[in-house]
Amino acid sequence: MDYKKIADEVSEKILSYSQDTSGWRVIKISKNVTVSSKPSKEYAGNIYRGEGIIKEVPSKIIPFMYLPEYRNKWDKALQSYKLLERIDQDTGIYHSVTHSYGMGLISSRDFVDLLHVKPYPGDILTTNSVSVEYSSCPPTPSCVRGYNNPCGYVCSPLPENPEHSKLVVFIQPELGGMLPSSVVETALPTTLINLITETRAGLKGLKDHD
Repeated sequence: MDYKKIADEVSEKILSYSQDTSGWRVIKISKNVTVSSKPSKEYAGNIYRGEGIIKEVPSKIIPFMYLPEYRNKWDKALQSYKLLERIDQDTGIYHSVTHSYGMGLISSRDFVDLLHVKPYPGDILTTNSVSVEYSSCPPTPSCVRGYNNPCGYVCSPLPENPEHSKLVVFIQPELGGMLPSSVVETALPTTLINLITETRAGLKGLKDHD
């Protein structure tokens, strides 16, 4: 599998999502996070965008969000998260297992994703992910294998306050199983709000320990 090519393609898509300003509909605002959605071009569901301000610089936020040594400590949605294979300095294959959600309404899911970190001018840092087939980590009976269409984080310094950043998260997962779309459409905005608020709290905790 040409992981380099996949990484380049998914990075192009995340960049295009971040530049796309039309057609988004705000569906939820909570805890200073705004969630919008629009129909996805990748699958029959929606792409979701979560946006919030974080009191830190992109070079601190992005590693904190994707490296297992940090993420396993702060992300309450995940049972486990680990690197399966390092492709190069900025690219790896990761396996994540989620907790069940909504008192068991959505059972545990797992995802095998290629993740590529890419900087852009202006101290912008991004992660760019998509699910891949990976023979040494096949689906197991203990959870439902999900599929992440292109997803990622785009983190840029605020021009008026470069010590703070705007974090934008794009997700469009196919959760598999027999879930009614209404359940998915309720769960995913909440997932985005939790992700950004838990990142804020985790970074603050890290700072308090320094």
